[in-house]
Amino acid sequence: MAFSAKDVAHLREMTGVGMMDCKKALTESNGDFDKAVEFLREKGLAAATKKAGRIAAEGIVDAYVCDEYGAALLEVNSETDFVAKNESFRTFVADLNKIILTEKPTDVEALLNLNYLDSGLTVASMLQEKILTIGENIKIRRFERVEAGAGIVNVVYIHMGGKIGVLVTLKVSEGLESNATVAELGKDIAMQIAAMNPQWLNKESVPADVIDKEKAILLAQTIEEGKPEKVAEKIVMGRIGKFFSENCLVEQAFVKENKISVKQQIANIAKEVGGSIEVVKYFRYEKGEGLAKREDNFADEVASMIK
Repeated sequence: MAFSAKDVAHLREMTGVGMMDCKKALTESNGDFDKAVEFLREKGLAAATKKAGRIAAEGIVDAYVCDEYGAALLEVNSETDFVAKNESFRTFVADLNKIILTEKPTDVEALLNLNYLDSGLTVASMLQEKILTIGENIKIRRFERVEAGAGIVNVVYIHMGGKIGVLVTLKVSEGLESNATVAELGKDIAMQIAAMNPQWLNKESVPADVIDKEKAILLAQTIEEGKPEKVAEKIVMGRIGKFFSENCLVEQAFVKENKISVKQQIANIAKEVGGSIEVVKYFRYEKGEGLAKREDNFADEVASMIK
């Protein structure tokens, strides 16, 4: 079956693959479009396998809230920051968040085995397609999902286009779920978490062994200052409060008014709206945190490609 240059261009538009590869695919399939696409998929899977070993520590953190299903926070990594601005990549991430909310997978492996909307492909297969068309290793790293429900307010905040993402869940009294003042408080708390990166929600959340270790360090420091041990122990009890105020969300100074704590701000807003408000949980993702970074020079890599 013969094919024209227009056919090659059409196949390239459909798949995002280079012109020469599209021409080869049509040649191998005798001009049959379906077989050509299948040929490119097979080739793409092989290419994706090669890319899978490359470091992916860039990408994006994204979040999605739906009154019916709840909220999701997701990190998808790529090799370079350029991909985070790619519309196809961003749409893929947004679709994944919707799938997470509606299908409720328990982990990334379960997510990969789900259907990707009505595409006829699984999420894993669509991921391979994106690796092929975008040309970089892409990894779905992690996600969190929070249910909706009576008395639950889920708020998300994305900082710097996806560098940091925060999901906060508030428990409120009846009638406050759609209150604008409560929503604004939730946004303020999410921004606080993004900026201050608290390690725990409150003092009660801090593991006992962490507190014991911190007390031991403070005691040693106080004795080193020349204080008697009995006096030092009393001083440590006062200083441990500073540790809580730096590391526990509700104990931190409120970013918009540092003369009060987050806990006090929540109490103030609860009084203003005439109900109760409590931070139940929160999640904070920072793009690429804990991952090895590419050490190669991207400008040099591009220069070497055009020599």
